Amino acid sequence: MHTEHFPASPLPLYARLRERWGAGIPCSSDVAFAFGVSFIWLALYNVRFWELSGAAMWHPSAGSLFFMASLFVLAWVVQAVLLLLLPSRWVMRAAASLMFVGAAFGAYFMSQYGAIMNQEMMRNVLETDHAEVTALLNADVVLHGVLLGLVPALLVWRVRLPETRWRTQMMQRALAIVVALGVAVAGMFANSADYATFFREHKPVRYTLNPVAQVISMAGLLAGGRDAHASGPLIDPAGKIEHLATPSAKPLVLFLVVGETARAENFQLGGYARETNPELAHISGLTYFSSTSSCGTSTAISVPCLFSHLPRAEFKVAEADRYKNLLDSLVQAGFDVQWRDNNSGCKGVCARVTSIDYNEQPDPQYCRDSNCFDAVMLGDLPETLRKIERDTVIVFHQKGSHGPFYSERYPPQFERFQPACRSNKLQHCSQREITNAYDNTIAYTDHVLASQIRMLREVSSQLDSVLIYVSDHGESLGENGIYLHGMPYAFAPAAQRQVPMLVWTSEGYVRRTQLRTDCLRTEAKLPVSHDFFYHTVLGAAQLRNQVYDRQLDLIAGCRRSGGSE
Repeated sequence: MHTEHFPASPLPLYARLRERWGAGIPCSSDVAFAFGVSFIWLALYNVRFWELSGAAMWHPSAGSLFFMASLFVLAWVVQAVLLLLLPSRWVMRAAASLMFVGAAFGAYFMSQYGAIMNQEMMRNVLETDHAEVTALLNADVVLHGVLLGLVPALLVWRVRLPETRWRTQMMQRALAIVVALGVAVAGMFANSADYATFFREHKPVRYTLNPVAQVISMAGLLAGGRDAHASGPLIDPAGKIEHLATPSAKPLVLFLVVGETARAENFQLGGYARETNPELAHISGLTYFSSTSSCGTSTAISVPCLFSHLPRAEFKVAEADRYKNLLDSLVQAGFDVQWRDNNSGCKGVCARVTSIDYNEQPDPQYCRDSNCFDAVMLGDLPETLRKIERDTVIVFHQKGSHGPFYSERYPPQFERFQPACRSNKLQHCSQREITNAYDNTIAYTDHVLASQIRMLREVSSQLDSVLIYVSDHGESLGENGIYLHGMPYAFAPAAQRQVPMLVWTSEGYVRRTQLRTDCLRTEAKLPVSHDFFYHTVLGAAQLRNQVYDRQLDLIAGCRRSGGSE
């Protein structure tokens, strides 16, 4: 009997994919795995690193080509060795998976916003809150995270490595590390002059090597944090508090307003051509300091530094919580102190005072979704002021101009500059749209500050008052391809370091302290910094302690003899 044979029907696509998934991805050794993963990172996740490296070092010559090739080998080896040093295949796979996810998000934010993955940025990552994360999310970020993060992170576990003894694996790894490092070091020596220039003159570039920069920065941050917390109990550097003023019939109220992401360049009071301060510009008793430098380029650095007795040059954020701060001294002096927060927390500054977080109890009048406008902190303020019977300090931590979703920081009626960027994908907006949205946030901050001053004026018969406003850091709006903030301070553009600062004093306070406001306006033209804040607040409160420095008190030199000096 003749039997007819028919070809087997092809497997459905789903079945073929399942078979392929089950078979895994063959790989000859741990060494091949590590170098393969590192090559993928360099080729697909380091666009920003190669852009900056090329801009810094490339010129059409054989020597330049040789340097760029050796830099590729060096980066390739460093990231592969990082994986090969891990103690087991499981740990190596787990680390590679996590690093793929980190690399995906790192690549996006470095390419789109010019972010630098140094320790300050890693601190921002650890201390960010839900609202800040939400503001950064968009379809592009999610797609980037899934395709370049989640998918390869899963594929890592489908790599099929040969069965070999652990000792053999370690020997192979050790040999590969020695040979690879030897080749990389040889390349560095052959280009030693170029590397000297690259590492000395272009330091920020190293923080864009993805993902190793994130790993090293995070490890350094966590190690520094552990050392600081293990160093001992809380230290009080201020010592005894001295009251320099005689008791007054009226309590003293200080409003300390910590701005967010406001840059001096866009403040009308400092000479900006646009009317971003239309209300403050018409308020008497106000002094604007036209040249003020911040302590850092991120909230996590600047806020603790602002309330520290230490100047920027000596301040270490990892050690900040070891010391009592300005608020502790004010409490010790007998002031009622309250921290009102519409941002991402006080970074440890308010740990020992009364605090209110408006994100935890959103007011429907001022809040929508996870965002509250800064006026939310003023709702009960008139009533609070009327009830004050003793010296009081209220700190307001604004959301201010926090990006990238600038248009979410002000109510619609404050959109005076149009068209405004209405997206958190700043690269999809024009420079004009970004600036318009940002300037609207400054105009809204102007309104909030003016409202606070008007409230203080309304109770001037029963309270003497001072308002001090200063932003924590500035912001880049796309100049030279850089957005947002957080760059290393030494290399950050002026837009991230120069911030607005102003002081308003009530007429009662002027009489009480015999303050010469014309003198203060003259002093305001001189360069100042966050270093002055601690001492100026003590001076405004008519207090002294062991770390008070009169040279850093902005109003001390403008009191007539017979005042509180």
